[in-house]
Amino acid sequence: MRDNVIAAKTALRDLFEATPLQRNAHLSAKFDADVYLKREDLSPVRSYKLRGAFNFMRKRMGGDGASKVFVCASAGNHAQGFAFCCRHFGVQGVVFMPVTTPQQKIDKTRTFGEGFIRIELVGDIFDVCYSAARTFASEHDGIMVPPFDHPDIIEGQATVASEIEDAWPEGEGLPDLIVMPVGGGGLSAGITSYFSDRLPDDAYLFTEPEGAPSLKRSLEAGEIVTLEDVDNFVDGAAVARIGDANFEALRRFSPDQVMAVPENALCVTMTEMLNVEGVVLEPAGALALTALSRLPADKVRGRKIVVLVSGGNFDFDRLPDVKERAMRYSGLKKYLVLRLPQRPGALKDFLGLLGPDDDIARFEYLKKSARNFGSILIGIETSRPENFHVLFENLANNGLKYQDITENEILANLII
Repeated sequence: MRDNVIAAKTALRDLFEATPLQRNAHLSAKFDADVYLKREDLSPVRSYKLRGAFNFMRKRMGGDGASKVFVCASAGNHAQGFAFCCRHFGVQGVVFMPVTTPQQKIDKTRTFGEGFIRIELVGDIFDVCYSAARTFASEHDGIMVPPFDHPDIIEGQATVASEIEDAWPEGEGLPDLIVMPVGGGGLSAGITSYFSDRLPDDAYLFTEPEGAPSLKRSLEAGEIVTLEDVDNFVDGAAVARIGDANFEALRRFSPDQVMAVPENALCVTMTEMLNVEGVVLEPAGALALTALSRLPADKVRGRKIVVLVSGGNFDFDRLPDVKERAMRYSGLKKYLVLRLPQRPGALKDFLGLLGPDDDIARFEYLKKSARNFGSILIGIETSRPENFHVLFENLANNGLKYQDITENEILANLII
């Protein structure tokens, strides 16, 4: 595999230079380690997906391949890489995307394709549109460019590992730990295969969204598991079923090496990286960094760590939702349903229970539950999580009953 990966890397230089491997001073100081970021968000399409699509397509440009229509299914990043390659090779392509794909990714895909591609929006999750794409390719004698489950895709994604090797400081050996995101498994299969004879199996930490842990569940079962429910927030990694070839490459690893990261925790990383580093990350691009922050200190301290920043295709229309999720996860914002007496001065009395750093972000009467009481939806933001302990004590001491619905997804989705 190694020679093929190096050949793919050499061919990639026709498209773009190697993405940077940067030692991050802020994160290195924060974790007391040497933390390097592999910046795939700085590729021409702002993700590593260009690599696999290019490698797959370049191998099919001979014969009558260039005259056929190429087809792909993607939640966004693979589509952009695919579109970029269609324009590069001058071939026609059709992109199938879930209806839930952010508009920013749809628009960028059209831009990268520049008249060589058309887009079909099908289904709510990746697996539905993937099935539609396969049907279309079969009916039109097209060439399906899979997002992750193919040796040529894996080989293309493995060029990330070869570039890490090239850029690693001379005389420093190799990384002690590589932290990488997992969706369909193409990137992780490629990197681990490339380094298979040079790094021990415990040198990897795989990260998945908590709402789509397809690799972890499959490793636990010893066979591929198709998830029944998938949270689509991490649209670049919300995959219900890991690829067959990818799982074969990864099945030797322990499920303990796969960290399922809460979606709202990713939002904390995204806001911190934007505010502190000026780095724009998509949810999938924040997976590895978030996992690093959740490791015990003794697993990180003093080690040489590479963190895969897999993508930066972020639709800024989603920023309010990301900030909201980040505050809720950090314990800085809560939503309560409060039972307030229906009497003059009751609201004033309640406001007097708030601390100096507590701010009302939302206030709405829901209904009058009895003659003398009414239910109120109230959103409160504060500067420290501990402030809510004081507020809750004040409410209890004054006989005010409430229900915290911040983490009640069903109820919160209905009324927040």
